[in-house]
Amino acid sequence: MIEIKCDVHTHTLYSRHAFSTIGENVRAASEQGLELLATTDHYSPMLYPDYKNLRNYQYLCVSHLIPREWMGVSVLRGCEADIVDLDGHLFGYDIPIRNNIDDDPYPDGEKSLLERVIKPMDYVIASVHRMSFTKDAGRRQCTELYLKALEQPKVLILGHIGRTGLPLELDPILLRAKELHKLIEINEHSLSDEGEIPKRCREIAVRCAELSVPISTGTDAHISFRIGKFDKVRAMLSEIHFPEELIMTRSRESFLENLRAAGLSAKGC
Repeated sequence: MIEIKCDVHTHTLYSRHAFSTIGENVRAASEQGLELLATTDHYSPMLYPDYKNLRNYQYLCVSHLIPREWMGVSVLRGCEADIVDLDGHLFGYDIPIRNNIDDDPYPDGEKSLLERVIKPMDYVIASVHRMSFTKDAGRRQCTELYLKALEQPKVLILGHIGRTGLPLELDPILLRAKELHKLIEINEHSLSDEGEIPKRCREIAVRCAELSVPISTGTDAHISFRIGKFDKVRAMLSEIHFPEELIMTRSRESFLENLRAAGLSAKGC
């Protein structure tokens, strides 16, 4: 049986279409015997009509208040940020923020909404959700958007790339991720979908194995009931004889080691 002791893509009610608190998710992780849980709520323009307002992202800006050890589980603080254009930019990169939530000016001057929000994060998952910007984009352009997203320092994981159906040159993305010690996600929720999505996810996993590219696993849970439940991921990885040493979520230590190798850290964890 493949061991997966970390769930590194999860959501709380602050993602607005999810249902559980961070405490409920941590409790579920503990009950599932996980060693590490990452909370990665959406950071996206899809959440609020007034999406340029810093006040809407307070739950992310103060994520440093979440304890590192909770109910016997190590807890990491992250977010799932939307890739918003063909240049691989993340949401908020072009939104200037001068004042804090009390409307007082920041002592360090103007920075982007993206910089303000991800400052306390251990890492970022970069995902495509809104597809309109990819209309008429070719294989090279879609490949480049992921390559450019990987170059951003806080990005550790490319989220559910098999879900979008974008035309891709897969090998350059996988090999660049490997060079940067960044991870390709195998997403439990995507394997639960119908149609071509599970097939694409399987093909990505097979190619990762062939190229010795490390992966992460995430349930993408939007309710605590699903935290740590990797039935479809385990089954698929077992069927293709995926090398366990390439599963960076197999243990707390393997994931934290990969985090450090990517130039990131989780102080106190």
